[in-house]
Amino acid sequence: MIPLYTTSNIREMDNFAIHSLGVPGIVLMENAAIGIIDAMEEKVDLYSSHIKFGIICGKGNNGGDGYAVARHLSNLGHDIKVISFGSEKDMSNDCKVNYIILKKLASSRRNISIKKYKTFRDLKFLSGSHIIVDAILGTGVTGDLKSPISDAIKYLNSLPAIRVAVDIPTGLNADKGYCKIVFNSDYTVTLGDYKRGLFIGNGSEFSGEVIRKEIGIGSHFLQKFSVQDYLIEPEDIYELLPAKGKSINKYTAGKVFIIAGSGKYPGAAELTSQSAFRSGAGAVVLAFPESSRKMIQRKLTEIVFETYESDFDGLTTNAVKNFKDKINWADVLAVGPGIDRNPVTMDAVLQLLKTSRNKPLVLDADGLYALRNGAFRDYNLSEVILTPHLGEFSNLIDLPVAKLKEDLLSYGKGFSIQTGSYLVLKGSPTIIFTPKGEALVNTSGNPGMAKFGTGDVLTGMIASFIAQTKNIESGILLGVYLHSLSADLLLGKQTEFSLTASDIIKNIPYTINFIRNSFARVS
Repeated sequence: MIPLYTTSNIREMDNFAIHSLGVPGIVLMENAAIGIIDAMEEKVDLYSSHIKFGIICGKGNNGGDGYAVARHLSNLGHDIKVISFGSEKDMSNDCKVNYIILKKLASSRRNISIKKYKTFRDLKFLSGSHIIVDAILGTGVTGDLKSPISDAIKYLNSLPAIRVAVDIPTGLNADKGYCKIVFNSDYTVTLGDYKRGLFIGNGSEFSGEVIRKEIGIGSHFLQKFSVQDYLIEPEDIYELLPAKGKSINKYTAGKVFIIAGSGKYPGAAELTSQSAFRSGAGAVVLAFPESSRKMIQRKLTEIVFETYESDFDGLTTNAVKNFKDKINWADVLAVGPGIDRNPVTMDAVLQLLKTSRNKPLVLDADGLYALRNGAFRDYNLSEVILTPHLGEFSNLIDLPVAKLKEDLLSYGKGFSIQTGSYLVLKGSPTIIFTPKGEALVNTSGNPGMAKFGTGDVLTGMIASFIAQTKNIESGILLGVYLHSLSADLLLGKQTEFSLTASDIIKNIPYTINFIRNSFARVS
């Protein structure tokens, strides 16, 4: 996994370089500028094409990076227009050095123009730029942007240009991934190492493609920090894939007991159970109301059924009592998709939480509703895997979504540590929170997954892989990543408009094969 660092970690690394190693800050800034140029060259031909650059610089070290980048681009013969925020006397020392150098070069070079920002009209100076480089604020942002910078960001976002952010998009909180107004980057060149805010919350949407560049001292210093946030890599998934030994049978391959579906939502039962089977579980038993048998059974030929009587076509506490043997039999339970939110059903879910102790239980969709408004505090949720989207998590902890977004990591970690549960917070990206306080960020997935039924598929996959690996965290990682990767691989033959939950299920075997073929060791 790829570690994600806080701004304080990165700041300590800079201080170590300057004060312990004796590397001058201006050298780090020059290395940063060279790294940014290299990153641009990976995406745009800087050496055989003539490009108009618009660079907007602040008064801190982020601005100094921008002035140094402007100098290097000028050396390559490109047209450079720079807008400077703040007066020279307010600039950091290293920023001022690069500003003065660029100003002297501008006096003798026709391809450099520098304008000091005074009014909003000055921003039109950058119109016609092919590439806009944001070097205004960097990682120091903790609150909402204020005018005139907020106005400048809105204008820059409206220009028909490629947008590149230096280190982090202006307006984004580098630790929390939160923003109201932010530079909407196509590419973000992050310096030193990955900041966690680039990959969570708004950061995943507005950072574009994140390109890491070093500043000349390596990243060994950062290894001393105890990191709790990570990006999931495909190599991790390859290592976790369960082996299918020759002596395996349908029961040792993983037993999953699913309670899903109702007359109102029969498809949820089908999607959950089919995805569990397609992901490799050897035995899947599906429980649903007897009154829904005709709607559900006809589409599921490999699944074993366990029906129950219900006056209202929903789960009851009596049914839960009758499931005792199947609960004991199963390696994993999956509960919630399509069971509806009848009060009697919610009581049955709570009863199930009490009677299925020491058994991994994946709780999704309607099942989560039973724990809404803080009711989760009354139950032991260790060994429970909850899979809410943002709105469902908001209902669970009784906190508005807008407030939740301001510090997603803190709320997610706090919930998992407090309850001892695993929280799979579905979204873009999906984040896995563990009872140890870790946040594992999914790196696969696309907008086509925003469809009815995809969450049911994820529930089945997670349950299946937990049953096979006999390890909750491994099963969650496999389920989350392969679910999204299946959707990504489908884009090779269709678009995000047409992608469906059933498509993801059908593509699971090819997705697993893709991972195997990509990382299998040569004997």
